[in-house]
Amino acid sequence: MIRTTLATISALLVLALPARAADDFIATPTLRASITVTSDVVRVGDLIDNAGSAALIPVYRSPDLGTTGALPVAQVLAVLRAKQVIGVMTGDIKEVQVIRLARTLANKDLETAVATALERRFGLGDAANITVTFDRGIADMRLDASNTGTLQPVATRYDARSGRFDIAFEINNDSNPAPTKLRFTGTAIETVEVAVLTRDIDRVDLLKASDVAMERRPKAEVTGEAASRDRTLGMQLRRPMRAGTPIRVADIVKPDFVQRDQNVTVIYQVPGIYLTTRGKAIESGAEGDTISVLNLQTKRTLSGVVTGRGQVTVQGASQAAPMPAAVEQTSSLKRDEAPAPVDTAALVRNLVQTPASPAQIAQAQIPQAPAKSE
Repeated sequence: MIRTTLATISALLVLALPARAADDFIATPTLRASITVTSDVVRVGDLIDNAGSAALIPVYRSPDLGTTGALPVAQVLAVLRAKQVIGVMTGDIKEVQVIRLARTLANKDLETAVATALERRFGLGDAANITVTFDRGIADMRLDASNTGTLQPVATRYDARSGRFDIAFEINNDSNPAPTKLRFTGTAIETVEVAVLTRDIDRVDLLKASDVAMERRPKAEVTGEAASRDRTLGMQLRRPMRAGTPIRVADIVKPDFVQRDQNVTVIYQVPGIYLTTRGKAIESGAEGDTISVLNLQTKRTLSGVVTGRGQVTVQGASQAAPMPAAVEQTSSLKRDEAPAPVDTAALVRNLVQTPASPAQIAQAQIPQAPAKSE
C-alpha cells in the first residue's frame, strides 16, 4: 500500500515538472533593446518584459524631453540586481536606447497662437497680418507628452501704442487635472504686404520687374492703400523715390505717352477714312487721357485721346458741327429711295487743308468753257 502511494506521488511529480519548467520559461524576465517613456523616470517594467511585482520600481531618470539616451547593458544589469531583479535574459543586446516622448510646440505655432489671441482686438486686423516677436528668443518648446490640449488664452493684455503684449495660456493635461500654464511677452505689430523699391527711381523711369520686391512692413509705415507688385509694373512715380521705400497706390501714375510741347502724330478717323497729320501737344497725357493738340497745318486746336507714344487720335464726331435740336417730322423719302450720301471730305477739310487763297477762290468762280466736239 505504501509502495503504491509513493509510486503515484512520483509519477505525479514527473508529470508536473515539464509544466513547471514551461511556466518558468514564460516568466523569464527579458531585456528590451529600445524603450519609449513619457514620464520623467524609467522604471523596471519599462526596461524588461515579465518584470512582475518589480515593474513599478524607478531605476533611472529619463532623458530630456524629446531626446534619446543610451544605457550599457552591464550597467542596467547591475542596477537591476540592486533592486533584487535577477536572471534577466539579455541576448545579444549591447545597450538599451531610451526615447523620451514629448509634445513639441514650434516657434511658428506659438507666434500663431499669440496672433490669434490678438486677432481683431485692440485695433488689430487678421492674425495672418500680425508679426509677433518674443522678448526671449523662443525656439521650439517641448512639453510632456501628456499635454494634449490646445493652447487656450486665459489672460490677454496689449498696448496699442508700444505694441507690447502679455498673454497667459493653459493646456489640458491627460495625467494631471491641473492644466499646464504658459506665459509669453513680447511685441505684436500689424503689417501689410507692399511693393518696395529695390533701387533709387526717378520720376521719368518706368518701373520694371527688377525694380520692385514684395515685403511685409508695419502698417503704420504705409499710410493709404499699399500697392501690389503687379500694379506697379509699367507705371511711373509721381516723384523720385529712394530704394527701400514702400510704394502706395497714390505714389504711381500711368506713364505719360505725350509730353507738353512735344511733336505728335494726329490721327483723324471717320468711317472709311484714316488720315494723319503733324501736331503739337498743348498738354501732357497718359494713355487714354484726352488732351488738346495744335494742328500745325491748319493752326486749329483739336481735342483727342492719347492712343500711343507721341500719338493722338481725333474721332470724327468730336470735330463735327453741333447738330440742331431734333424736330419730329415725317420723312419724305419714298420706299425705295436712298438718302443722300454724306460728304465725308467736308468733315475733315478743316483738319487737313489750309484756307483757300483769294486767287484760288477767284479761279474757282470762273465758269469752265464747254468742250468742243469734233
